Amino acid sequence: MDYSAKLDEAIQRLHDEGRYRTFIDIEREQGNFPHAVWNRPDGTQQPITVWCGNDYLGMGQHPVVLAAMHEALDATGAGSGGTRNISGTTVYHKRLEAELADLHGKEAALLFTSAYIANDATLSTLPKLFPGLIIYSDELNHASMIEGVRRNGGAKRVFRHNDVAHLRELIAADDPAAPKLIAFESVYSMDGDFGPIEEICDVADEFGALTYIDEVHAVGMYGPRGGGVTERDNLAHRIDIINGTLAKAYGVMGGYIAASPKMCDAIRSYAPGFIFTTSLPPAVAAGAAASVRHLKTDQERRNKHQDQAKVLKLRLKGMGLPIIDHGSHIVPVIVGDPVHTKALSDMLLDEFGIYVQPINFPTVPRGTERLRFTPSPVHGPREMDKLVSAMDQLWSHCALNRAEMAG
Repeated sequence: MDYSAKLDEAIQRLHDEGRYRTFIDIEREQGNFPHAVWNRPDGTQQPITVWCGNDYLGMGQHPVVLAAMHEALDATGAGSGGTRNISGTTVYHKRLEAELADLHGKEAALLFTSAYIANDATLSTLPKLFPGLIIYSDELNHASMIEGVRRNGGAKRVFRHNDVAHLRELIAADDPAAPKLIAFESVYSMDGDFGPIEEICDVADEFGALTYIDEVHAVGMYGPRGGGVTERDNLAHRIDIINGTLAKAYGVMGGYIAASPKMCDAIRSYAPGFIFTTSLPPAVAAGAAASVRHLKTDQERRNKHQDQAKVLKLRLKGMGLPIIDHGSHIVPVIVGDPVHTKALSDMLLDEFGIYVQPINFPTVPRGTERLRFTPSPVHGPREMDKLVSAMDQLWSHCALNRAEMAG
C-alpha cells in the first residue's frame, strides 16, 4: 500500500470538487471586533471585517468577560489540572454550572469541553442508562448529534426535517413499552429555520418519550434572559435535556447539558467523553459564567442583533439575491455551486477585505453551497454598506442569475 499516494488522492478529490477547505490566518484585535487582520500568504497584512464568526454578540471581547478571565487566571493559573473526577473541578466550574442551570430553569447542569462533546457523549451514553432506548433524530441534526446516536449501539429512527407527522408515524410503529427519546434542534444553523418544539413535545407526551434539544445557535440570543427558543416560547420545562454552547453567543468556549440532577449525575458517571477529558481551564469557566450572567439582563444587545440580521436580509433581498429567511439571525445566501462559492469568498476577502467562509458539502447538501453571514450588534452601517455593495458587484461579476436562483 502506498499510503502517501492514497492521501494525495483523497485530498485531490476535494480540489477536483471545488470544496477543499483553506484556513485563513487572521488575528482578532481585542476591543475592535468585528475588525481583524489577515496575514496574507505573500507575507503582507490586510485589514478585514469578519462576517462569518459565531461570536454572535461580540461577547468574546466584552470587558465583563475579559475582567473575569484575568481575575481567574491571576488567581489560579492556566490549566485545570485534570479531569473533573481527579483534580479538575474548581469553584469556577461549579459557579458556571449553577448559572447554566438557572438560565434554563433546570435543577442541574453538566459542563463539557465543547457542545460537540456534550452532544456526542450524552447521546451515546443514554442507551446505557435506558436499555432498549430508541432515539428519533431529525435528519438535519448537527454532526455531533448524529455521531452520538450512531455510536450508542441502540436503535435509531431518522424523521424528515421538522416533519412532526413523520415522527409520530415512526414512534407509533414501535413497541409502546420501549424507552424513547426525540433529539432535535431549536435553530438549524445552515438554513436558520426553527424546530417545531411544542408539537414535538406533544408527541413526546403522547408516547412517553424523553426530549433532547440542541440550543447551540439560540442560547444567549433568544428569550428574555438568553435561555434560547425554549425560554422564548415558554417550553423549557417540557424539555428533559437541553444542550448549549459557550463558544458562540457567549463568546468563550465549552458546552453543557441542563437537566434534572439525576440525569446530570448519571451522564457524569457513565459518559467516557466526560470522565476521561481534562476540564476547561478555570479562566475560561470564569469568563463563560460572566458572559452568561451578563446576557441574562442585556436585552438591548439581543434586540440589536436581531435588527441587524433583519436589515441585512432586507437589503440582500432587495438586490434579488437568493437568501433563505426563516426569521432567525442566520443569513444564508445560496450560490449552489462549490467553485462559484469559493470564488465569491476569495474575491470578497482579497478585493474588499470581507471575510466569509464558503459552506460546502458535507456541511450542506450538494447544490445548496452557500455563503453564510452572521451579523452582530457591532457590525455598523459602514460595514453593512460595504458588504452589500461588494455582493452586488461580485454577483454580477460571476454572472450568477439572480431571478432564476431567487425563484
